[in-house]
Amino acid sequence: MIEVLGIEKDYPTGAGVFQALRGVSLGIAAGEFVAIMGASGSGKSTFMNLLGCLDRPTRGSYHLHGQDVSRLSSDQLAALRNREIGFVFQGFNLLPKLTALDNVALPLMYAGMGRQARRQQAQATLNRVGLGDRSHHTPLQLSGGQQQRVAIARALATRPRIIFADEPTGNLDSETSRQVMGFFSQLNHEEGITLVLVTHEADIAAYARRRIRFQDGRVVEDVAIEAVAA
Repeated sequence: MIEVLGIEKDYPTGAGVFQALRGVSLGIAAGEFVAIMGASGSGKSTFMNLLGCLDRPTRGSYHLHGQDVSRLSSDQLAALRNREIGFVFQGFNLLPKLTALDNVALPLMYAGMGRQARRQQAQATLNRVGLGDRSHHTPLQLSGGQQQRVAIARALATRPRIIFADEPTGNLDSETSRQVMGFFSQLNHEEGITLVLVTHEADIAAYARRRIRFQDGRVVEDVAIEAVAA
């Protein structure tokens, strides 16, 4: 599914160039649940942004489903993201004036789906995450855990094959974090959705089946792990 070879990413700074990624090569197969770890500034979030087609590498190649992503135009990248990828972020990134239903329906609107069809699919996706009865609530009327489940529903709305989650439990208490990670595990185990999770928390990474650790822009660990029970 994912194959990167010699990926490097440079950012200009006042002192010259900062190399955020240094010669990263690895593959992620369909259906894997991978945790990416590392200290702040290690390159883990930069790597996820590249995998999620939110940024481009300075050097190296990235193939997704056999397609060379680096050769795609900005419009083609946007279409690929909307079709193949779902994102879940630490800050939820919900629009505060929209209801849960309308937040989940947004990517379907961008995909060109008609209003009635997208509202039906958004409602079905909220039902799937256990928030069908909260569809007409705005984010401020929901708890943090409920907001994150809305964000997960939004990521699932277009039925992507892969989900990237960047510190998805960072704003949640421990019990709600366990519930969210249990749901991620269920998605991976029962539906075969590929999950790539960025986290600095070892207990959250333990839900995955593979751990990749970054340090100074390089992969310093890539091991299979035994996932905790969901």
